[in-house]
Amino acid sequence: MAFQILLNFILAFLWMFLQNSMDASTFLIGYLLGLLILFGMRRFFSSKFYLLRVVAVINLLMIFIKELILANLAVLKVILKPKLDIQPGIFALPTKLTSDWELTILSNLITLTPGTFVIDISKDKKIIYIHAIDIPDVEEVIESIKNSFEKAIMEVSR
Repeated sequence: MAFQILLNFILAFLWMFLQNSMDASTFLIGYLLGLLILFGMRRFFSSKFYLLRVVAVINLLMIFIKELILANLAVLKVILKPKLDIQPGIFALPTKLTSDWELTILSNLITLTPGTFVIDISKDKKIIYIHAIDIPDVEEVIESIKNSFEKAIMEVSR
């Protein structure tokens, strides 16, 4: 992926030199032409086309922002209620993620979301233990994390 990004920048600068113009618009046109060239040559690279991963990272960021806003509203609702009727608890999240950095990103995204905190990861790296401030249905929370964060992280890394 890094090689493709570097090659795209080289093609963009080459376009700037061929056009004898150092404007940002010339660079942008060269970058877009480089994207087309790299897309046409994608079968010669060992990794996927890098723009697909960039889109996957942006998708992960949007999912995190959405979950962050929803979790903030849920915590705000718990705080503003006159009666404290929460169901805190610790649950185990089985995960398909295998590498250390995938688990670290998932743990950080869960911890950064208000109302949840990653306590521990099992030795075999297959279960993440999470504390949540309010979990009326554990299975629903597990499916929510698997269908949002875990799925998006797998799209970025694989």
